[in-house]
Amino acid sequence: MLFHGVEVLAALVSAALFVYLGYALLRPEKF
Repeated sequence: MLFHGVEVLAALVSAALFVYLGYALLRPEKF
């Protein structure tokens, strides 16, 4: 269960980072 929780946490972090980078590329004037 702990390993599964770590996998979910890693997936959420990677997804959030991907969305943040994508938004930064789409809106470069805000960064």
